[in-house]
Amino acid sequence: MQKKNTIGLFTAINIVVANMIGTGIFTSLGFQVTDIKSGFALLFLWVVGGIAALCGALSYGELGAVMPRSGGEFHFLSRIYHPAVGFLSGWVSATAGFAAPIAAAAVALGNYSAKVFPALAPTLVALVVAVGISLIHMQNIKFGSYFQNLLTPLKVLLIFSFVICGLFLGKPQDISFLPAARDLNLIFSSSFAVSLVYVMYSYSGWNASVYIASEVKAPEKNVPWSLFLGTLIVLLSYLLLNFIFLYTTPIQAMVDKVEVGYIVANQIFGTAGGKIMGSLISLGLLSTISSMIWAGPRVMQVMGEDIPFFQLLAAKNRHGVPHYATLFQLVIVLALILTSSFAAIVTYLGFTLTLSSSVTVLGVFIHRFRYPEVSRPYRVGILPPLIFLAISIWMLIFIYLDKPVESLAGLGTILLGLPVYLFAVKRQVLS
Repeated sequence: MQKKNTIGLFTAINIVVANMIGTGIFTSLGFQVTDIKSGFALLFLWVVGGIAALCGALSYGELGAVMPRSGGEFHFLSRIYHPAVGFLSGWVSATAGFAAPIAAAAVALGNYSAKVFPALAPTLVALVVAVGISLIHMQNIKFGSYFQNLLTPLKVLLIFSFVICGLFLGKPQDISFLPAARDLNLIFSSSFAVSLVYVMYSYSGWNASVYIASEVKAPEKNVPWSLFLGTLIVLLSYLLLNFIFLYTTPIQAMVDKVEVGYIVANQIFGTAGGKIMGSLISLGLLSTISSMIWAGPRVMQVMGEDIPFFQLLAAKNRHGVPHYATLFQLVIVLALILTSSFAAIVTYLGFTLTLSSSVTVLGVFIHRFRYPEVSRPYRVGILPPLIFLAISIWMLIFIYLDKPVESLAGLGTILLGLPVYLFAVKRQVLS
């Protein structure tokens, strides 16, 4: 039987970093430059998103320290509010929160691979990668750790190599990164708020280690540290990388393009070098897919432990891996790869996950009020949760106003879990 606490701080940080650095950073700038052409405003988008992610990570750190069990929002919200609220959050994680980003990352990897090797079919590549990595993580936790610890540092090294090469080999563009008078209006515009959806999608994963808290050594200490350090590493990486994208590549070349990383690599290194960097970016995306395939089934596992109707999802193989939950997630991923649109997925996820994480961060204050006697190994203070909530609410309002269909689809996904929960509870009572 696999030991319960086998994941150290280094691996936990890697899981956070790997969850965050993925599809978004190499694809989302193309959607942002459609309406925003200011270098300062574009970089400020990533600062605002990074601040929100850091504040969210610090807030989750308190909850993870005081309730160190795998399951993320499902576990937190069940304790803080009501099991029904926790289930709805877990339902989102099980049906969309992990499966959709895995599918998006696999599709992006397929597209990048096809640019480098035109004979490859992008969809087939995406399907093979999703199945292959799922099988790797079904073997055992330690093997999954080795796989993650190998890929994630390579991805961070790739980003910093990209930045250094861009500075020395790239041709500077006619763009200013200093603030101008018109930037203030841009920052408070609907275009900025909607673009922030793509930025927050790129930062999503800052809460990754709370989903596997039961498997982390000394979780009351290592979970908060992994969230903070992992998010800080990514914030700095994103700022540098987007600076290089804008510094070396004409904005018009990136407008509405998904393969931004490949376009910039061609600009810096030429066609041959671009293909090499495209291959390395594809390798980096493997790390993202791996970390989400690892974390996602742990939410379903805890749901299965707490709700008898879903107990099959809690079953573990002889290596201690929730294999049925992993297979269930894989089925959803494969379906999304075959049917989904990248832009629609991002907006839909942006609304759904921001709403879920906002309710969780609000839970920091509610948990303190309901359980004042509980010992708190780590306490976040008041300002970070308030900053996170302010940015999230501002973003949710503008997402709904600009993209009502995707927003309502996200809300509908959450509410669809309610009859499922009531049916499961009724079956539990009858049995």
